[in-house]
Amino acid sequence: MKHGSQWLGRGLIGAAFLLPFAAQGANGLNVIESQHGVAETEERLVEAVEGKGLTVMAQVDHQTNAQTVDMEMPATRLVIFGNPAAGTQLMTCAPTVAIDLPMKMLIWEDGETVKVAYNTADYLVERHGIGDCAAPVQEKVGQALEGFAKTAAGG
Repeated sequence: MKHGSQWLGRGLIGAAFLLPFAAQGANGLNVIESQHGVAETEERLVEAVEGKGLTVMAQVDHQTNAQTVDMEMPATRLVIFGNPAAGTQLMTCAPTVAIDLPMKMLIWEDGETVKVAYNTADYLVERHGIGDCAAPVQEKVGQALEGFAKTAAGG
């Protein structure tokens, strides 16, 4: 029972932590549900990204990292990827966008569901005050991110 109560406590803390993110949906965080488990969703995302010629720069397994310090958390993975051609165009418009590049997608277990989250291209343009300078790549980046997330999630 101790194990279950630990998860309940962590779940409540985790839910409180995630509330601001749910509220930020209008502020650039797009979250969709996956039809697959975390590992398969990650695999599908990597295949989609690489299939379009982008580079996967890192894959972070937060659950495994937590275990190295004797902590537990639900499966949570971060995939970091990019396209220097698009990223460089954005960074020449506003160097601060580099703090958000390369792009990232988060995949995690949320109770009985698996979710995929990413920052929208519109959010990045607004956040960094890029304006019309990004117009040539903004729509393409937005469509690519949405496509990657849907492919990974199975939708």
